[in-house]
Amino acid sequence: MSVAHADDADDYSRPTGDTYHAEKALPSGDFYTGQWRDHLPHGHGKYLWTDGCMYVGEWHRGKTMGKGRFSWPSGATYEGDFKNGYMDGKGTYIDSSGDLYRGSWVMNLRHGQGTKSYVNGDCYDGEWRRGLQDGHGRYQWKNENHYIGQWKNGMMNGNGTMIWSNGNRYDGSWEDSAPKGNGTFRWSDGSFYVGVWSKDPKEQNGTYYPSTSTGNFDWQPQQVFYVDLSECVVCTCQRIPVLPSQKMPVWYGSSSEQSSSGNRTKSSERPRRRSVDGRVSNTEMELRNNGSSYLQVDDTESNRSPLGPLRIQPAKKQGQTISKGHKNYDLMLNLQLGIRHSVGRPAPATSLDLKASAFDPKEKLWTKFPSEGSKYTPPHQSCEFKWKDYCPVVFRTLRKLFNVDAADYMLSICGNDALRELSSPGKSGSFFYLTNDDRYMIKTMKKAETKVLIRMLPAYYNHVRACENTLVTKFFGLHCVKLTGTAQKKVRFVIMGNLFCTGHSIHRRFDLKGSSHGRLTTKPESEIDPNTTLKDLDLNFLFRLQKNWFQEFCRQVDKDCEFLEQERIMDYSLLVGLHFRESSCNNSATPTSGARTPTGDNRPSRGEMDRFLLDASKLASMQLGINMPARVERTVRRSDAENQLVGEPTGEFYDVILYFGVIDILQDYDISKKLEHAYKSMQYDPTSISAVDPKQYSRRFRDFIFRIFVEDT
Repeated sequence: MSVAHADDADDYSRPTGDTYHAEKALPSGDFYTGQWRDHLPHGHGKYLWTDGCMYVGEWHRGKTMGKGRFSWPSGATYEGDFKNGYMDGKGTYIDSSGDLYRGSWVMNLRHGQGTKSYVNGDCYDGEWRRGLQDGHGRYQWKNENHYIGQWKNGMMNGNGTMIWSNGNRYDGSWEDSAPKGNGTFRWSDGSFYVGVWSKDPKEQNGTYYPSTSTGNFDWQPQQVFYVDLSECVVCTCQRIPVLPSQKMPVWYGSSSEQSSSGNRTKSSERPRRRSVDGRVSNTEMELRNNGSSYLQVDDTESNRSPLGPLRIQPAKKQGQTISKGHKNYDLMLNLQLGIRHSVGRPAPATSLDLKASAFDPKEKLWTKFPSEGSKYTPPHQSCEFKWKDYCPVVFRTLRKLFNVDAADYMLSICGNDALRELSSPGKSGSFFYLTNDDRYMIKTMKKAETKVLIRMLPAYYNHVRACENTLVTKFFGLHCVKLTGTAQKKVRFVIMGNLFCTGHSIHRRFDLKGSSHGRLTTKPESEIDPNTTLKDLDLNFLFRLQKNWFQEFCRQVDKDCEFLEQERIMDYSLLVGLHFRESSCNNSATPTSGARTPTGDNRPSRGEMDRFLLDASKLASMQLGINMPARVERTVRRSDAENQLVGEPTGEFYDVILYFGVIDILQDYDISKKLEHAYKSMQYDPTSISAVDPKQYSRRFRDFIFRIFVEDT
């Protein structure tokens, strides 16, 4: 990415907003010719880079925006839609080898419906996600073999049909581009084989049905893997070496240089900062204090924001480490001993198709842990206790479904590092604990919550199995510790995924329900920090998602809410975390060393963001609600609308990475909630309170969420 100083005397002699044709030779050797306005390319123009890359098309405030054509010196070309410097929208890319892709793009990635024609004669037509075939699609090889069905991460995965040019076909389940699970292989003569398929001959099981008495009884199912599929190799996509967004120059006028103190000089000739859509924001400025920088937004027009100016500060690690002497130290040891016993216990391989008996509330295992140890348990320093596993087969299968490795799971919870207790219990009175690596959160449970989870477990299992991108909380285990002796105390707890387990600092977090009564932070402004969970009336942003993400988000919220409504669940929230990509959090304790906080990070350049988007490991972790690049727009509330849930847009935009999910899904509409609804309805507006019946709650929740999450146009 280059910095372009392109101002000249002619620029300042023209009135603001005047568009004219200009030719600019830049110090880097690059050259621009085309329409120009307010010291920036604006309109139609051509940009030539010294390395031979070229863009011809529409510009908006210095960024490629609209229709355009980008060409590389290798001969590769992209022609189509651009947005904020990215290939985004509908477009056609032809790589240097001649492979052609025509279809949808999102932030430089093939995403949506598209067709890929390979130079060797193969062709794929179907859905793409994050640059790979994903969803439903059809792949045809040059020899006329073809596959129609589900894809995942560029491979045949799910239900699908392979038809060979000789008339043979396979219908059934696939995994990693090979038959896996139930399926039928049919020959053109009418013979067929039905069974369970696997590359491992020990797992292969089925029956051959010949069409005549002289059928091929010597045939082996393994021939399908090593003979029939040997030529059915899916071509890979050539990587784009340099992305157009990486080439976009940063435009600075020579009249506004940075002062020696690090603050930008005030200038009426050039705005101090531009928002991500190219709009000028005169209310924003960058401050640096004591070696730490943060972004501040003037919020004098906001009468309701408890935050005042938007300041992005380093986030500190949450919680207090549970060390020896802590009141819950023994409980932590008991928990770790029990988890190690449960997860490490030998168990037969289980299918994802569970029997109804696995969900039986009586399906639980008690294990006694004497201090001196036993045949099945190790000696330990804690007091004697009993350990209970609820529905162990179900939760073991859920961990498998969520791709949780048993060894990593045990290491996170039961390793040498202690758990961390969050500073105060939640509104329900439950305590929360975090593993040291932030992967898992452990919550103590009331007996009523435990019953709700066990009751809804069959429906929950079917829902998360059917919805890969579900936003509801991921549950990995449900357990109970019963202390022996006179106390006979029982502590039930559930192990969940931590939504904010990320290398990015979470600068803002919101717990959103769609109700207004009591939904304002009670903390004074001086105590609000990145670990403070803000509420509905604190929200001062709209979340803008790319079209494909927005459509997927709406579909999934509808599915999740329908599931919760059917299970008579209410009082759940959408937990949202924001990482501002424009922040740079130094460790103020050691400013001279340049050291960073463990969770802090520098502002990534557009090139770094592109590498993030194209890195295979990052792509695997980027999904709905996790590591999602997006934009937020600042909002303000009217002074005459005290309980206005959604503020008025201001036109101030920020690049963010979003994390979100539906939490607190274990509150059913029981008698206590019905009484709470009746009591509060007499005191407050019934539509403003949280305790309403599940159908009304679901409808209100969705209405609110779809007002604050919008498509980024």
